[in-house]
Amino acid sequence: MKINGIGLNHINPYNKANRPVQTNKAGQSFADKLEISSAAKGMKVTTEYTEARAERVQQLKADIESGEYKVDARKVAEDMLKYYRM
Repeated sequence: MKINGIGLNHINPYNKANRPVQTNKAGQSFADKLEISSAAKGMKVTTEYTEARAERVQQLKADIESGEYKVDARKVAEDMLKYYRM
């Protein structure tokens, strides 16, 4: 069976569409720009928070390893309900 290329030019006419080309005007650059919002800047983690968190994590690890860490089941259940009711 022989297949000829008749009519294949009409499959995707958008390939032949003329597209406007942007030229670099004097002094302008096509470089990307990045802008960080003030809200995103406010989310930046401070060092005092990370230090306090690191201390808390170390304390929890020590309590777990020594067997002194106790889970308050009521507090866990309350927090789970609060989370799922939101």
